[in-house]
Amino acid sequence: MKVTVVGAGAVGATCADNIARRELAHEVVLLDIKEGISEGKSLDMLQASTLLDCDVKLTGSTNDYEKTAGSDVVVITSGLPRKPGMTREDLIGINAGIVKGVTENILKYSPDTIFIIISNPMDTMTYLALKSSGLPKNRVIGLGGALDSARFKTYLSLAMNCSPNDLQASVIGGHGDTTMIPLTRLATKAGVPVSQFLNDETLKKVAADTMVGGATLTGLIGTSAWYAPGAAGAYMVESILRDQKRVIPSCVLLEGEYGQSDICLGVPVVLGRTGWEEIIDYKLNDDEQAAFNKSADAVRNMNNVLSTLNIGV
Repeated sequence: MKVTVVGAGAVGATCADNIARRELAHEVVLLDIKEGISEGKSLDMLQASTLLDCDVKLTGSTNDYEKTAGSDVVVITSGLPRKPGMTREDLIGINAGIVKGVTENILKYSPDTIFIIISNPMDTMTYLALKSSGLPKNRVIGLGGALDSARFKTYLSLAMNCSPNDLQASVIGGHGDTTMIPLTRLATKAGVPVSQFLNDETLKKVAADTMVGGATLTGLIGTSAWYAPGAAGAYMVESILRDQKRVIPSCVLLEGEYGQSDICLGVPVVLGRTGWEEIIDYKLNDDEQAAFNKSADAVRNMNNVLSTLNIGV
């Protein structure tokens, strides 16, 4: 198996490092437009691998897409990261052209690849990659839900003073501070609803903290987070390459599911060797469905901006 990570910044390098450490592929290619950064980080990881007892070929490339040929999965992280005070949506004008160009260049050498999109605004970038590439819908997947669900489980575990590994908790909807939907009603600890352990006020605070989880880190660090996003990308890569068929909230094209069409939005999906294989219906109640519809409206408005950018979508 071969995986390419496009973008050797903090998120991309962390994702590539996680993939290499877990030996998810025999070769990992890290590609960036900036001279030397991907080669340097790949060499650093290769040296680290001698201490970690992992055996993976690591290759760095400065904008040479030929080295990515034959990739089974390509993770796109490239683009401008968030700064304090910025929303993910603020990045659309810059990152749309980058993501479209990367997608086209990758497909020249890996026409059968599966894309995982991390670049922000993620829902719109996933829609752009799907529409501009003409690929089957199951081969273009956005990351948001996997990361947001990890943050949801983190805040729940802190509130409950328990291991996050005992929790099942999902976030659906758009990957934005006001568009994601932590499903507190469906969250469980060892099969027991978390509402039996936490009162409504605490659950609302957990949901609110989850929704601004990325912005909180941006404010503290001064740029976008990278450890959890990178790990989330590797988590999705593992489910695909090892055909684990995990149910992972992911941004995919909806064609009537959850009452929405012609939009890429976060829903629970089965990830396996062919990409996303099935959308799971969580049977939302009226309030959850209304929130999902509102989230879709916001993401659709952002998608409409693509038509003003003259990038051929």
